[in-house]
Amino acid sequence: MKVRPAAASILLILLMSCADAPADPGAGSGIDHSTDGHDVLVRVAFEGGFVPLEWTYRSLPSFSLYGDGTLVLPGAQIELYPGPALPSISTRTVTEEGIQTTLEEALGSIQGVPDEMLDMGSVGLADVPTTVITIRAGDVTRTIKVYGLSELTERPQHMSTEEFQARGQLQQLVTKLEGLPTWLPDGSLGKETSYEGSGARLFVSEYRKGDLPQEPITWPLQEDLDRFGNGAIGSYRCGIVEGTEWTTLREAASRANELTPWRESGARFSILFRPLLPDERGC
Repeated sequence: MKVRPAAASILLILLMSCADAPADPGAGSGIDHSTDGHDVLVRVAFEGGFVPLEWTYRSLPSFSLYGDGTLVLPGAQIELYPGPALPSISTRTVTEEGIQTTLEEALGSIQGVPDEMLDMGSVGLADVPTTVITIRAGDVTRTIKVYGLSELTERPQHMSTEEFQARGQLQQLVTKLEGLPTWLPDGSLGKETSYEGSGARLFVSEYRKGDLPQEPITWPLQEDLDRFGNGAIGSYRCGIVEGTEWTTLREAASRANELTPWRESGARFSILFRPLLPDERGC
């Protein structure tokens, strides 16, 4: 069969276009994964423990890697009292090579952890946190909860050797993720910048006077603080501020600390700020 010159030219153009098209980062010979910036691939978070309620509301996962390579981590903590109103959060971009290396490490660390060990509790320790490890890549979607992971250093008599070894593997993963820049391939990590988010959870209560006098800041939004939020969580009401309103409020909050009173119509309120991570919605 003869190919006409015009048809041959079109075919050549199509082939060249396919050759130049960027590959899907989540496909290929590596570990398949979502490339959506709202989808968590690997996360380490903490639940519970003997901590104040306010700490729980503002707490962040210690490691969150998303499908598009966004990495979100707690930022540098300032040793001042009172601390800033806005928690310090940092973000970096991880290349596909870095994502693959991280996924290989994470998936390798959960090998040998059977389904009956997805919730490891009851270790005879009181008031310690539960480490929550989430991995979603390849054909794996797993969340493993381990009570007292870093606190338990010796195997209790009632604990099987298999579970104690699994705990050791998971602790090594958590420790290694904390030192990610030291073992990822060169050039895998982008510059560290401040994470601001597209919105935030606000926990609002009547003003809780601290032990140091504070200058109030005027509430900059139209919504009344005394009616802000949909539900009561302890003595706080939780609501969401997003978009341009969050941009306005974030500027004001950048000048506040955790004890700053927020003033509206002669009343004063306390506010806890927790920026939303890419996968988070609502309270």
